[in-house]
Amino acid sequence: MSSTGTPGPAHWPPGVPRHLVPPATHLFANAEAAAERFGHKPFLVCGETCLSFARFRDQALAVAGWLQYAAGVQRTDRVLLALPNGVAWAVACYGILRADAVLVPANPASRREELERLAADSGATVAFVARELLGEALPLLGTRLERIVVVDGDDAATPPPADARLVPWPAVRAFGQPPAPPLAGPDDPAVLPYTSGTTGEIKGCLHTHASVMSALAAGAAWFACPPDAVFLATLPFFHVTGFTGSLNVPLYVGGTVVLLPHWNRNAAAVLVRRHRVTHWHCITTMVVDLLAHPRLQALDLSSLRCIRGGGAAMPEAVAQRLKDSTGLDYVEGYGLTETMAATLLNPPHRPKPQCLGIPMFGVDARILEPGTRRELPRGQRGEIVLSAPQLMRGYWRRPEADAEAFVEIDGRRFLRTGDLGYVDADGYFFMTDRLKRVINSAGFKVWPAEVEALLYRHPAVQEACVIGTPDARRGEAVKALVVPRPGHEALDTRALIGWMRQHLAAYKCPRLVQLVPSLPRSASGKVMWRQLQDAERAG
Repeated sequence: MSSTGTPGPAHWPPGVPRHLVPPATHLFANAEAAAERFGHKPFLVCGETCLSFARFRDQALAVAGWLQYAAGVQRTDRVLLALPNGVAWAVACYGILRADAVLVPANPASRREELERLAADSGATVAFVARELLGEALPLLGTRLERIVVVDGDDAATPPPADARLVPWPAVRAFGQPPAPPLAGPDDPAVLPYTSGTTGEIKGCLHTHASVMSALAAGAAWFACPPDAVFLATLPFFHVTGFTGSLNVPLYVGGTVVLLPHWNRNAAAVLVRRHRVTHWHCITTMVVDLLAHPRLQALDLSSLRCIRGGGAAMPEAVAQRLKDSTGLDYVEGYGLTETMAATLLNPPHRPKPQCLGIPMFGVDARILEPGTRRELPRGQRGEIVLSAPQLMRGYWRRPEADAEAFVEIDGRRFLRTGDLGYVDADGYFFMTDRLKRVINSAGFKVWPAEVEALLYRHPAVQEACVIGTPDARRGEAVKALVVPRPGHEALDTRALIGWMRQHLAAYKCPRLVQLVPSLPRSASGKVMWRQLQDAERAG
């Protein structure tokens, strides 16, 4: 490990081994082991639905059987999953994995264009879609998709659709033919989550069973999660952070997951008290919202043992208020879609505020000078690069993106994160800025080029530049600077945002639209977005 990234022994979590060897198995082995060890113990709790470990395994096996024998899904085929958090998401996910297929998680708020891009790029022909999203997915049936499994709810008895290509979830979950024996090994593809580059073009991050297993085993060991742990799942499973920390880790250790599909601070407090929640993996905005509860002192949060997260730096004043209210530190970490969540984490016993943390098991993190790629000593700012067992194999069918993203150092492959930071004297990493033009809104990354491309489709928009604006709850919010076309100077900005919401997921849409007469340009004619961004942050 690099001298810049090696933490001192005093800062490593007490009782946690310095080295970790994750199981070299198919991911479904975790479901099998949990069913054998914990059988009738509750695994997933969502509203009135409670699924034991044994029933979870059995239903996932049924889904795998349906995929193989009814839908014709073969080994390494991609399957799209566009559902909100719930029991169905988890069952369908592990059914896809058990079928030796590749999971392609999608935001359940996606629009038709976004779903079409995912299906086209991944090659998925089968999708699990929530009923409320069906209108967006139906145009793809017969073109991109061959079958759509329609999910109304975890226990809804959906009548058979008129179109045989639309399959009700209960029929899939109760399919009677078991799947063939699993063939995938640790190095075979398992999950294909998508991210975007500075151009707004989507890129699939190809993860293997081994990289996903490494991420979940590391998280379980770092926080010493016991089988009696109860996890409150408020982060979306389609995002790698929620997928790893709130689903895969609990299954691995035998903990119970209490699901809250949509964030609501009152509901969250009730679930913590009712189920004696011990572990909460969240984002900064959720903590800020909970601490703003008018009856905070009356809430029973005494069962909580660990609150962790990331996405946006936790303001020091908020972290102190959390400490005063619960006695707990907010443990921050740093990860990417390319690394299946965390690679750097603060030691739970010694976290630092607004800090990425220290390198986890087997992670080599370094600071390189941009341009020269010379390794920099502690205290100097440069680009954060990572080599880790949870690192993706590469971008899906994007060799040119791989060539740009990876660099070889000392015979090892490192990912260029595009984030600027430094290492302090104790070996803790801090982030200062981004090389890549990306907006981090409450943990969700928004690429301005994608939003701008849509804005330019509007007949009243002549030019547009999308930047991030500081937001007390989200860290950053999306803002669009728009030059109206002649004759549209009185453009209704609210109506423009409403139009955009018809084509993009809500978190990508601007919360603010400012009409401007012109945009600053460089001598070469390029919009000087960094100047606008710096002015916005300074203001």
